[in-house]
Amino acid sequence: MRQKFFIIFLAMTAFALTARAQQEKPPTPEEMAAKEADRLEQLLELEPWQVFYVDSTLQHDYAALQRELTELQKAKVENYDLYITIRDRWSDQIDRSYHRFFTEAQWAKYLKSGAARAQKARDKRREKAEKADKKDKKLK
Repeated sequence: MRQKFFIIFLAMTAFALTARAQQEKPPTPEEMAAKEADRLEQLLELEPWQVFYVDSTLQHDYAALQRELTELQKAKVENYDLYITIRDRWSDQIDRSYHRFFTEAQWAKYLKSGAARAQKARDKRREKAEKADKKDKKLK
């Protein structure tokens, strides 16, 4: 009897967890932008006008990124590199926007917080893709 109760309890717990996971929706671009703007405000001690620009930039760029990725998914594109290329392009756009309205000290702190490493990784992926393109052109 105990064993049956335990099995039923496990089954109900698994069902409840599965149902809860299905109810949770991924965050919207607006929610992601607000969260990142808050994080950067604390990290970089941004002025209110800078927070506005960060939030506006992210809302626009996250939404555009999401649209492009959704189009690829709808087209059933399976080449993972295309998804990474699009993400990298929008990340570069965000960084260019930030550089325009951050002070030099804020920009340096932003880069030290991990953005420089991310930029370097994007640059390496871009160089690798360009080399592969040149190699493909030579073979033709």
